[in-house]
Amino acid sequence: MDFTASLLLATFILSLFALFLYIWSMSKGMFGDSVNAAVAIFSKNEVGFVDDPAATLAQLKELQATVTGTTPLSDDLIQEDLRARAEADKSSSLVVGICLTLAVIWLLIASVAGLVSSVKLHSPDWLAQYSWLTFGRIRPIHLNLVAYGWCSLAGIGVSLWLIPRLLKTHLVGSKYAIAGGALWTVGVFLGALSIALGYSDGLEWLEFPWQIDILLVVGGGLVGLPLWMTLLRRKVDHLYVSVWYIAAGLLWFPVLFLIANVPYLHFGVEQATMNWWFGHNVLGLWFTPIGLASAYYLIPKILGKPIYSYNLSLLGFWSLAFFYSQVGGHHLIGGPVPTWLITMSIVQSVMMIIPVFAVTVNLHMTVLGNFKALVYSPTLRFIVLGTILYTAASVQGSLEALRSVNTVTHFTHFTVAHAHLGLYGFFSMVMFGAIYYIMPRVMNWEWPYPKLISLHFWLVLIGFLIYFIWLSIGGWLQGLAMLNPDMPFMQSVAVTLPYLEARSIGGALMTLGHFVFAFHFFAMGWKFGPKRLGASLIGGSMTNKIWSYFEGKNV
Repeated sequence: MDFTASLLLATFILSLFALFLYIWSMSKGMFGDSVNAAVAIFSKNEVGFVDDPAATLAQLKELQATVTGTTPLSDDLIQEDLRARAEADKSSSLVVGICLTLAVIWLLIASVAGLVSSVKLHSPDWLAQYSWLTFGRIRPIHLNLVAYGWCSLAGIGVSLWLIPRLLKTHLVGSKYAIAGGALWTVGVFLGALSIALGYSDGLEWLEFPWQIDILLVVGGGLVGLPLWMTLLRRKVDHLYVSVWYIAAGLLWFPVLFLIANVPYLHFGVEQATMNWWFGHNVLGLWFTPIGLASAYYLIPKILGKPIYSYNLSLLGFWSLAFFYSQVGGHHLIGGPVPTWLITMSIVQSVMMIIPVFAVTVNLHMTVLGNFKALVYSPTLRFIVLGTILYTAASVQGSLEALRSVNTVTHFTHFTVAHAHLGLYGFFSMVMFGAIYYIMPRVMNWEWPYPKLISLHFWLVLIGFLIYFIWLSIGGWLQGLAMLNPDMPFMQSVAVTLPYLEARSIGGALMTLGHFVFAFHFFAMGWKFGPKRLGASLIGGSMTNKIWSYFEGKNV
């Protein structure tokens, strides 16, 4: 065994030892009182009070009675709490509003690009006369606009809103975040334009030319400054686990992005290894921390119920940090990559069951017994769905890393379906839910058309299920066909056509849902439509009757 292999193996063994040492230290109470830490996000005597959607005091009482059957709300408590939160929200409202607005714009453009590229898979001659609309250009445009346009700016906006809330103080240095967001947006625009014109680095997730990547590196650094400046002025004794996730994500991503984009540093097999080191880590060490930070704050906050186990939340965070960094290698199974590197990646992929188990048990046990709130709360409806799909995506990822499974799924549409399960099913759903919670506090205005929230939810859910299920089936059949030595390669392509057409139908429904969401978002931003300051409850009388029926059946 050479020095590099020995060093990586020793690092892995050390991470295992550190994890068990950490679990032991938690069991001995060395990290403080977990009960008090779990309620750090609540104000005094606030546990037991629902907090969604934004509402007047009268509407909050109505919502409390709807969800819990009681109305023990104190006017003084609510008013005092609302004032404190309003001050924190006001300090971040401008930069958060800018980031989320840009994110929604990129979502629309990315959705159209994705739909065009999807149609081209089963109708390749469609719009073939335009070079910038060829599949080799429009598909990377879609990927990069989703990753660095919609997902990253939405995650940045949500994080900047959460930081002053979690630290119970004003956001400091918002001007740096605004400047950073501007540079980031210019970088995304120029990057997409360069791909459309045929200039690309040719690596998945890293298509933007390195000269343009500089804008994203500088912009990302400026966006991270308010976190550390606000931390210095925090008014809390304990840093809630969501702060850990946000801080880690804002630290990890610039390092990942910078190393992956250093020009003329990586060549050949090393370049392929680096490509999937980054491609997987941008999901697990950037989007996942931001998504979980949002879920860990919003689910307990909305339900008025502390997280099920605070120690589990810390275990989930540290085991993610210990095991995720090398999982990308399983995308290179069968390639000219050292076997020990692939094996280590597979082992770490399987070890990811630990943080997934911790998050799954924690979040779902918190929601258990409170599912009625999902009928009424738009935020919970999206976020709980997102956390369920996080579990599914993570378990599927660990299984897909096994050589026996990877032999079938590698180089097929199954992998594409899996990637969308994580980035869209988990992260985007959580971001939709977070935006439905945050924007009324940013705008001091409620969502004008609650029925559009339900329409958005069902369009993207049904569209995504069609997309994911049919693409997974088609990808699996494609893999089996490619493994059959008696079957011509073109037959393995032909077998996927019906499933690719279904993918386009699902994608069209998702795109329609995004336009509904964007219309509602901008209608609220321009304060168009009915003046509503009450709660945007999405469960109507029929929904309530259905729920009451199932309650009567003890389901």
